[in-house]
Amino acid sequence: MRLPRPVLIATATATAAATLLLTPNGAVADPAPPVREGSGPPASAAAAKAPESATERALTSPVTGLAPDSTGAVRGYPREQVLAPDPENPADKSVKLGLTPYHAIAPRLNALQRLGDRVSVEVAGRSAGGHRLFLVTVTAPESARQARAQERMRELIENAPVAAAKDPAVKRDYKAPVFFNNNIHGNEWEGTDASLKLIEKLATARDGSTADLLAHHRVYFNITANPDGRIAGTRANANGFDLNRDFVTASQPEVRAMRQIAIDKQPALMVDLHGYVNGTLIEPTTPPHGENYEYDLFLKNTYANALGMEAAVNGLGYTPGKDGVEPAQIPFRDQEEGWDDWPPIFTPQYMPFHGTVAAHTVEFPMAVNNDEYDELPVAELRRRSAINVAIAGAAMRASLDYARTHRSSLVADQIEVFRRSVTGAAQVPVSPETVPGVPGIGPEDVYTTDFPRAYVIPAGADAQRSAPAAARLVDHLLANDVRVSRATADFRLGGKAYAKGSYVVDLRQPKRGMANVMLADGRDISDKVSVMYDISGWSLGRLWGATVDTVRTSKFAVPDRAVRAAAKVGYVAPGGSGAPRLRLRLDDAREIAALNSLLADGVAARRAADGSAIVPASARGKAEAAARRYDVAFDATKATGGAPLRRVRVAAAVTPGELFALREMDFDVIPVSTTVLNAGFDWSRADVLFASSGLDPEDLTPAARTALDTFLARAGLVGRGATGAALNAAAGLLAVDAVEGNPDANGVVRVVNSTGGGVTAGAPDHSFVYAPVWFTGLGAGVRVEQSYARGNPLVSGHWRALEDGDGGPAQAAGRASVVSGPHAVLFGTEPLFRDHPKGEFAQVARALLTVP
Repeated sequence: MRLPRPVLIATATATAAATLLLTPNGAVADPAPPVREGSGPPASAAAAKAPESATERALTSPVTGLAPDSTGAVRGYPREQVLAPDPENPADKSVKLGLTPYHAIAPRLNALQRLGDRVSVEVAGRSAGGHRLFLVTVTAPESARQARAQERMRELIENAPVAAAKDPAVKRDYKAPVFFNNNIHGNEWEGTDASLKLIEKLATARDGSTADLLAHHRVYFNITANPDGRIAGTRANANGFDLNRDFVTASQPEVRAMRQIAIDKQPALMVDLHGYVNGTLIEPTTPPHGENYEYDLFLKNTYANALGMEAAVNGLGYTPGKDGVEPAQIPFRDQEEGWDDWPPIFTPQYMPFHGTVAAHTVEFPMAVNNDEYDELPVAELRRRSAINVAIAGAAMRASLDYARTHRSSLVADQIEVFRRSVTGAAQVPVSPETVPGVPGIGPEDVYTTDFPRAYVIPAGADAQRSAPAAARLVDHLLANDVRVSRATADFRLGGKAYAKGSYVVDLRQPKRGMANVMLADGRDISDKVSVMYDISGWSLGRLWGATVDTVRTSKFAVPDRAVRAAAKVGYVAPGGSGAPRLRLRLDDAREIAALNSLLADGVAARRAADGSAIVPASARGKAEAAARRYDVAFDATKATGGAPLRRVRVAAAVTPGELFALREMDFDVIPVSTTVLNAGFDWSRADVLFASSGLDPEDLTPAARTALDTFLARAGLVGRGATGAALNAAAGLLAVDAVEGNPDANGVVRVVNSTGGGVTAGAPDHSFVYAPVWFTGLGAGVRVEQSYARGNPLVSGHWRALEDGDGGPAQAAGRASVVSGPHAVLFGTEPLFRDHPKGEFAQVARALLTVP
């Protein structure tokens, strides 16, 4: 499930079960070779073992080979292959539940492929822990020619929707894609087993309805989106990430694989199978609804399919008295708030930006994870798992029934999504008139946005500081299938002059919703609902460090060409007697990684007055290698450096997202926690402590507390949030009072950075908060590095005062958000949150480099 919330009340009544009769088509195929992150446990020593190249690969690594073969040619179906088996693992947590362990999946898929000519298996990528991700396609056989025709129709729907709407071949022949995503949370297992059963049924059924389904659809199954967690019985993957929070960032390989499936397969309908909410929860959601969706089309199909799934689930005959199973529920109909589809971080909330017009989280009811897994008898666990498998199967079969009977309208609505996007058409607000048949639509469900004409990421001398960030942002947009062009000459747009080389994101494109949801500021929705399910603000335009201009104009003429990758920005200034030294800015994560690599290689860099790094001329060759590797620029300078910079060893009591971000910047990190320190940690292994989670000084043994205090007195602390503030107070490092804001608050905030070469020099004027903290009562020696802006600092997100009137943005306005002193830096913001706010990373890095 998404987050621990009170169980939603089931109010739906049982209805008759929907049925689905399923058979093959006679086409001849070509032969083919056979929690909220901050409140959870700290990151473990095994988490986030990202290689040094993570900073280059983390956001853009494609998953290729899903459609074409190695030559780029489109292949027909089936695409069979013999999968090598995985070593048997008796410790796989699925075994206890009577479910399919990961090591049994490959043999099972081999057997399913042998059942006929309908089942194909491809490897869509590998997990963080190195396990294969299996994508299964079930469809009637297709020759290579037929597969090419399907791809042409898919591209026509996306790129020329006006023509696609009139094309009789699309109406007659296009195989509308359906996608089932399983086990994205590793300890919510049963979707995998239900999918394997459904694949077998589809592979062997000989009735007319199956023939009709597979002749007019491709059905895709991501068998287990999180094999690491499936094996270990954990929600997260091997890097400690909740994959169902990562879609806007795509830091994890499993999410990049799902992203590529969304782009390549373009599902019209998708279901993401989760647990555990009793009764079975079936989206659509409560408000607020994502304002960048074509929500009228989405709600129409998602609600109708939800009714079919509800009928199928309730029709299985489970009851509260006999089985402990409550009737299914649909949040849009049955709840007021608390289960929203606002952020694009969840799978079903991300897929609509690639044309999905019916997308659901389905939560089966019977809990078998966490305490239940450890405490319930095996027989009870297996009884519950069997119920969940049956319910997941019923939901999937009902979805296939909906797809088969509504194929024409699903395809037409997907075409309409893209038509509105490429023509710049306005969204259609939901109402009883625009979405007939959906009860209870009210003004609280109306969320639309005013799309700008374009976004510009400027080039030129003024943009050099943010050039690495701009390149990263452009590559991330492209990886999400957003079209970006680059100006071939100087131009004016929206009354502003731009230099040649500036990037332009024209919103008259198929993925305008994707572009806007990433680049726009977002909205302050604090007054719309009292509680949100997860984060409410995430703007890449504000948080990733690049300058992004919003353009609203009726006149749009730019001399440009489309790009497939951002232009390289790395260079080293020519040498010369007048400027023998090199300067590396430290404003971006890539620049930090480059510096850390140089320090690890023995380069004697020094810190300049403005906070940048001065590299000696003797290290020019190493600087050139770093410039190529990290795509960063080394300027010539006559400045002399001050204090020497050295590679610091970071003891880190942090969340998995923070650990991953630290390693992305190539810091040498040793995870620690209360347990680790109580076991006797050797502090000679570390130079600085970064603490935000999992370290409570009150729970330390006297010996561990003494060792920690001794270390902090000679080294230093970088603290974040309430945990960091508590450690600071216990050690008596900075004379400040930490004030905790509303713990449910989160979003993008305006900040004011200090001048000079401090921790926030060169930082963006926006930051991210999650359970924000601010600092008052500042004593002697405390420097304010950053403050929350005056007025209302919240730009987008959800931040209310508490019932007593405290803890809100008005109380934080003008207060210090980052403070520093001789041996400590404290953050009240979340600059590394889930590896997301890339433009904020350098603040933490500067603190780590300067505190020791």
